[in-house]
Amino acid sequence: QRVAYLDLTGSGNETAAHLKENGRITFMFCSFGPKPLILRLYGRGRAVLPGAKEWDELVPHFEAFHGTRQIIVAEVELVQTSCGYGVPRMELLGDRKTLQGYLDAKNEEELKAYRQEKNARSLDGLPVPLRD
Repeated sequence: QRVAYLDLTGSGNETAAHLKENGRITFMFCSFGPKPLILRLYGRGRAVLPGAKEWDELVPHFEAFHGTRQIIVAEVELVQTSCGYGVPRMELLGDRKTLQGYLDAKNEEELKAYRQEKNARSLDGLPVPLRD
């Protein structure tokens, strides 16, 4: 099974760097409601950049956002659940608008410069492919 998410420009690019290094990825979902549960999806992944052959197939599945950086795709090899008894109960108050407001205030050249400065290497120095 394949899963994917749209990744926006941010202050780091760790997922793409580590996928390039060894391809391993884990998605973790937690229930914060009345019934505790943790779900993990383990697999092999990749970052798909705008302009890549696979981009045109994947991008229609997502809402368009200014500042989109890449799509993270994983082929799931193992699904595991655990009790989640230690996960706190929380209430969703709403989405934050801060990141999208920041990205919307930047033009494409400013976003390109930001990605070159902040996203070209992981925290541990691994190179990250960028579309720019």
